[in-house]
Amino acid sequence: MISIKNKKRKPTVVIIGAGMTGMLMLIKLRELGVEDIVVIEKKDKVGGTWRENTYPGVACDIPAHMYTYSFEPNPEWSHRFARGDEIQQYFERVADKYGLYSAIRFNTLVTSSRYQSGKWLVETDSGEHFEADFLISATGILHHPALPEIKGRDAFAGASFHTAEWDHSVDLKGKRIGVIGTGSTACQAIPELVKVGGKVSVFQRTPQWIVNVPDRDYTEQHKARCRKDPGLLHRLRQLYTMSVEQIFSKAVTGHKVQHAFVSLMCKLNLRRSIKDPELRAKLTPDYKVGCKRLIANGTFYEAIQKPNADLVTEGIQHIEASGVRTADGKLHELDVLVYSTGFHPFNFMRPMEMRGKGGLHINDAWASKVQAYRSLFIPDFPNFFLMLGPNTPIGNFSVIAMSEVQCNYVLQCVARWCDEGFDEMNVKAVAMKEFNTYLKRGMSKTVWVGGCNSWYLDKDGDPAMWPYTWKQWVNEMAEPQWGDFVLSRVEADKDVDAAA
Repeated sequence: MISIKNKKRKPTVVIIGAGMTGMLMLIKLRELGVEDIVVIEKKDKVGGTWRENTYPGVACDIPAHMYTYSFEPNPEWSHRFARGDEIQQYFERVADKYGLYSAIRFNTLVTSSRYQSGKWLVETDSGEHFEADFLISATGILHHPALPEIKGRDAFAGASFHTAEWDHSVDLKGKRIGVIGTGSTACQAIPELVKVGGKVSVFQRTPQWIVNVPDRDYTEQHKARCRKDPGLLHRLRQLYTMSVEQIFSKAVTGHKVQHAFVSLMCKLNLRRSIKDPELRAKLTPDYKVGCKRLIANGTFYEAIQKPNADLVTEGIQHIEASGVRTADGKLHELDVLVYSTGFHPFNFMRPMEMRGKGGLHINDAWASKVQAYRSLFIPDFPNFFLMLGPNTPIGNFSVIAMSEVQCNYVLQCVARWCDEGFDEMNVKAVAMKEFNTYLKRGMSKTVWVGGCNSWYLDKDGDPAMWPYTWKQWVNEMAEPQWGDFVLSRVEADKDVDAAA
């Protein structure tokens, strides 16, 4: 394990966000030997996604024993697919165990960050100013809720909210509930709403492919075995990781056998679950399995067939005070309207005011396309790491594993900064161009270019995903390709080249 504990030169670091990735970076930077770290968190708790999403039925669609830090297994999971509140409790326990709270500024929003003379100058809404050698964005991807551009949205007289901003003060019992959207979140929430609502109208624009990977309860006996035998936890993690990597990840990146197998699973699940041929036709997608994010769910199909559930496939004309009016002229009267309409996936650290070398604004750097080198680096934004940036292999794999791979890469960069005495690490523009050309070459074999419209796609229709295997990504991220960077000293606002 690399360490800078005996080095004279140690950096100052600012981390934006105290979710899963921000916590990981704080733990691992401290283990590296970095002492001066500040984490700036906009809300009042750690946890990120799992703090924000509290909708009924919220759960992780990655097996729980795979969805933990590799260094902090959890024998206490109660289900194969962990519920949101348990995941939040896990992160809070990790924060307590590793003493993270002392470094975190809660209820504080970063308003601007500016690179100047080898330092990042960071300002917050509380008026605090921080100066750092390295700036790490750990804001995550799906954290800016997206509301649909539907006429009359503000006219609705009942309660309305996005799933990521769930209003728990609203009593749903016996109510007429409308849900716009049928993605992964909706498929988890709708069965719970059907249990309590008088009528639940589901407004579907595009049907989804759903694979049913059975959930299971973990008994107290199982938990006791896991507590007693850490090797069992390790084996479970390996088993689930291998299964997801070899089947689901390969199914979307051009491996025909795996794609055929997963396609068969989804189609059989639909055929066996939905008996009514008319309803089945409405729920049958017209695109390849995996083109949109594959949904792992075992409750939606049963719920949508309940007497108080109604699948509405006519397009929405507009929203009015008493409900949703569809293109066929029908008014669907509602008491509550839930938007399960996803997020803005290309915002990343924005809308923070961010400027790199020469005052370059991030919006100008990304004016034509949101791109990064190795998902982490943006030219002319030196010493800045964009965790889980564009083309991180998000599709159907553990985001924790992705962050750990990127974390190891970042630690190597920080350690070399301590060793070699350069001030600035700036990726070459040509390196980013070549990397994105390499990505483009691999996309043609993936299912994401299969003709569907998904949140994976940027404004040019290019998937912001990793088109190769998980193993290939891990291997390529094992160590930095130093020739792709300019490493330089900074003296009185003027860079003196130290290494290329």
